[in-house]
Amino acid sequence: MSEPLAAVGTWRPVMEAAGHRCQCSGQCGNEHAKTDGRCPREHDGYTSKHGHRVRLMAAPADPLTPPVKAVTLPPEELRAWCPDCHTAATRRARTTGSVDDAPGLFDL
Repeated sequence: MSEPLAAVGTWRPVMEAAGHRCQCSGQCGNEHAKTDGRCPREHDGYTSKHGHRVRLMAAPADPLTPPVKAVTLPPEELRAWCPDCHTAATRRARTTGSVDDAPGLFDL
């Protein structure tokens, strides 16, 4: 099984807790209905569409967590994400964010 070149001490516990499977449960917008509500992608597995290898990453459960804060989080606050689910979840969270959280015109 392949592992990242850096941060293995963080990545490995996250993957072991996730069973080396993406932990997205619909945050990406896909209900993952065929796999009991959880993304079926596994680390080092192949995608069915294009035959690419899946490389899971350890990232915050909240995809909007800024990178500066994300690198300080312990493994317990991270989850295993496949790149497709993480990208879609981040995009979806940005577009469905609360209007109350948006800065005002004159807020600097």
